[in-house]
Amino acid sequence: MSTIKPITVNVDELISLNRYNVDEENAHIELGDGNLEALDAAEFEKLVRVCPAALYKIDENGVRSFDYAGCLECGTCRICCEDSIISKWENPNPTMGVQYRFG
Repeated sequence: MSTIKPITVNVDELISLNRYNVDEENAHIELGDGNLEALDAAEFEKLVRVCPAALYKIDENGVRSFDYAGCLECGTCRICCEDSIISKWENPNPTMGVQYRFG
């Protein structure tokens, strides 16, 4: 009988291979009116849990942060919260956004 060994994947290592051309003048994701602390806590926590790039964070003091610059453009946040706290989600302009690299 053979033993199957689990495969461990280091997501941070894989994501670090990607390149990003960030459009500093046109954020492709916006939350509410921009005041992160005014957003519904449960909805923001959903984003913290589901975003594979960990763009949505809550630090040890409960302070929220968000940065679209490392977005993988998967649309998970849009699917989860478009009707609640995501006020804008669109694909980045041409030549902008993520460029996937496979090691």
